[in-house]
Amino acid sequence: MSTYTSAIERVRELKAKYGNWEHISENDAARMMVQNRFKTGLDIAKYTAKIMREDMAEYDQDTSKYTQSLGAWHGFVAQQTMYANKKHFGTTSKKYIYLSGWMVAALRSEFGPLPDQSMHEKTAVSDLIEEIYTFLRQADTKVLNDYFRELNAAEEAGQDTKAIQDKIENFESHVVPIIADIDAGFGNEEATYLFAKKLIEAGACALQIENQVSDAKQCGHQAGKVTVPHEDYISKLNAIRYAFLELGVEDGVIVARTDSEGASLTQKIPVSNEPGDLASKYIDFIEMEEVTLETANENDSLLKHNGKLVRPVRLPNGLYQFREGTNIDRVVLDCVTALENGADLLWIETPTPNVEHIKMMVDRIKEEQPQAKLVYNNSPSFNWTLNFRKQVIAAWEKEGKDISAYNKDDLMSGDYDDTELNTAADALAKSFQRDAAREAGVFHHLITLPTYHTTALEMNELAKGYFGEDGMLAYVAGVQRKEIRAGVEAVKHQAMAGSDIGDDHKEIFSGENALKAGGGVNTMDQFK
Repeated sequence: MSTYTSAIERVRELKAKYGNWEHISENDAARMMVQNRFKTGLDIAKYTAKIMREDMAEYDQDTSKYTQSLGAWHGFVAQQTMYANKKHFGTTSKKYIYLSGWMVAALRSEFGPLPDQSMHEKTAVSDLIEEIYTFLRQADTKVLNDYFRELNAAEEAGQDTKAIQDKIENFESHVVPIIADIDAGFGNEEATYLFAKKLIEAGACALQIENQVSDAKQCGHQAGKVTVPHEDYISKLNAIRYAFLELGVEDGVIVARTDSEGASLTQKIPVSNEPGDLASKYIDFIEMEEVTLETANENDSLLKHNGKLVRPVRLPNGLYQFREGTNIDRVVLDCVTALENGADLLWIETPTPNVEHIKMMVDRIKEEQPQAKLVYNNSPSFNWTLNFRKQVIAAWEKEGKDISAYNKDDLMSGDYDDTELNTAADALAKSFQRDAAREAGVFHHLITLPTYHTTALEMNELAKGYFGEDGMLAYVAGVQRKEIRAGVEAVKHQAMAGSDIGDDHKEIFSGENALKAGGGVNTMDQFK
């Protein structure tokens, strides 16, 4: 990728070669080249895949180097997430964007709000990836544009420009890895391959695929989940890897998600070719009843299993039921099998956020796959306050501590907000990601749909005040004043949307003829 200096030299060479580019400024052309370092989605996918691989290797050496992301349902949300990271931490290192299928379904489908059941358009996912990277690239352009304005002003004033040039040459991009949720692949393995290609071409370096049946997909935190035999899932893992390789993204990352902890059904029984093979292990988990030919019903499906004639328990809808208590064993087999067949990271969908529970499963997986690493869903579907208060109460009971001051049936009560219980529970929440990274192999922590909830909460507060007695004060005090005092760049919304960039382009293209928006009569000057 070009530095500003090398880009100037390249444009100078091209001007000499073609001879009639006298109106093209080497500096201005180089500036625009540097401000748009990624020309295609594949450029982004290759760049971000390398980042992820380096982060994974670093985590293997030091579990405190875990990574994080927040789910984004719009490019602006992703952009402001990375702006905030740069502002508060000076870097985007170890910070990603998560693209949630749930949020695509709920917020981006042309059908309107949908449940998380793979009913939204496939193209909505690739469109959102492209949109996110458009906004992240625009963030690069805007910040670098500000730097180039500083550089021009310093040059005109005859000042030393080295510090500004260093900022330009060493600029860290806002473009970061996206982990993209492709549900169960939206069809068979060929459909998964075609879908994966669209997402990779849009810029995704990491694709997360679950082991549910694609046409019966459910949200991981709801009932009715139906998993597929391992052979079917492996075919989809292969399809994704081939898509990465075909498009030249050699470092592409596959996240294999298992929903088996909460799934109790399967759609079909795989074919076992010999005892102990993968299919037979899957069949072992299915609920069965011993029968004879005389006691079997007409049209029953029967199996010979462990030397006996059995009838797999089948529901009226034709689905087969797993034996109760096999879910953890199924999770472990799913994960080991996925890592043996091309997956890079694991995702175990759990019912509650409990480090000990996650660790129990990961420890078993690591017995066969020592380098196993997780992507973990810090889901808003969990009642985090209630779960951690329950964990604290359980620990105190085990220690023999008196808990008579607390009603275990009403632990969400606000009466406990200023108590030792809440202090201990909040401490668990604060350390959860660090603890899970250290103890349970969690390489990446994400919140799937945080901005779904923050948008709802903020609009609730703004509407309550604005349409009530506070009127404009609700916006002034509740939004704008906070933006200004927190130094949120979006308060200057014209510049954030590209007004300054456009003005500079007009001047580059048209010189003194440029009609610019950033003149003297500009209300945005109130925010300087």
